[in-house]
Amino acid sequence: MSFAVIQTGGKQYKVSASEILKIEKLNSQVGKTVEFKNILFLNDDKNTEIGNPVIKGAKVEATILKNTKNRTVLVFKKRRRKN
Repeated sequence: MSFAVIQTGGKQYKVSASEILKIEKLNSQVGKTVEFKNILFLNDDKNTEIGNPVIKGAKVEATILKNTKNRTVLVFKKRRRKN
């Protein structure tokens, strides 16, 4: 099983082939291919590479399936009306 650890948006994600991943919104259109070049760790069945801080020449490609915003969270504080 091969996997990689990528960094995008200040967060790190463990990714592998044909995996659906939910990350922050990217400035690209649905159906486009995006390249992630900040690869921190790369592992396949035989070799393991650790970046210092990133691995040069490595990249991960992904296709955007959906580009939406999360539901806004409404914070409501109930206050008593007394006096």
